[in-house]
Amino acid sequence: MLRQVAEGVLVHESEFCQSNAVVVQGRDGVLLIDPGVQDREMACLANDVSDLGQTVVAGFSTHPDWDHLLWHPSLGAAPRYGTARCAATVRDQLSDPGAKAEITAHLGPTGIADQVPLDLYGLITALPAETARIPWDGPHVRIIEHQAHAPGHAALFIEERGVLVAGDMLSDVLVPMLDLDDTADPIEDYLAALRLLEGVAGDVDALVPGHGSVGGADQVHARIERDRAYVLALREGHLPSDPRVGPSAKAGWEWVSDVHNGQAQRLARRSERDGTPGF
Repeated sequence: MLRQVAEGVLVHESEFCQSNAVVVQGRDGVLLIDPGVQDREMACLANDVSDLGQTVVAGFSTHPDWDHLLWHPSLGAAPRYGTARCAATVRDQLSDPGAKAEITAHLGPTGIADQVPLDLYGLITALPAETARIPWDGPHVRIIEHQAHAPGHAALFIEERGVLVAGDMLSDVLVPMLDLDDTADPIEDYLAALRLLEGVAGDVDALVPGHGSVGGADQVHARIERDRAYVLALREGHLPSDPRVGPSAKAGWEWVSDVHNGQAQRLARRSERDGTPGF
């Protein structure tokens, strides 16, 4: 079911990890951002769009994680965009003939592996580098690209509606997850991305994270500060005090503590190798 968060902007929350799909209404159809995970939910989303009297005319993947690269035939054949770096990363992924099988294996413990459609996985059209807005006939959607979390990660700011679609950042249930694979300074990359989001925060009325609860204007700065405090604690080698990890974690999200511990261990190894601050 779609829930309106601003005029012409609606959100569908998936059962899987509170994944949020965002529908933006335009003049000739809708822009669909990160459409979801399970096939039945995406089919329901397609029906909801049809009930609005519209079709999907464009898609966008905020970053190249598997759960943001899915699609369903009922959503149609509209172009699905991503940043140039996002699209290049997806091409590299799909150059491995076993990539989709790895996703299915990864999903084994979740019980939804057979409900995740992979036939149209990752069919992303790269926008030219430095593209500032999504090319479509609808409200201006500013692309805020940065290198936090994943290569070519982008938040989207729907300026006329005051909605910030944050991708896998600014969540109330997930801690910041750094890109620790191919970056020289993942901590500074993340802090730089938070500064970019802070630059539009004063104009945001609704915040939609990739996973978690939609926040109002009063939560935007608070979530930025919480993410910054977490990342700074990692940089300084402190154990962060954060309600998203440990005993205070939301029910069903206790595994986020394992994510945190894994990041801390990897940063500790980087610190030992490079002689930089960290766990």
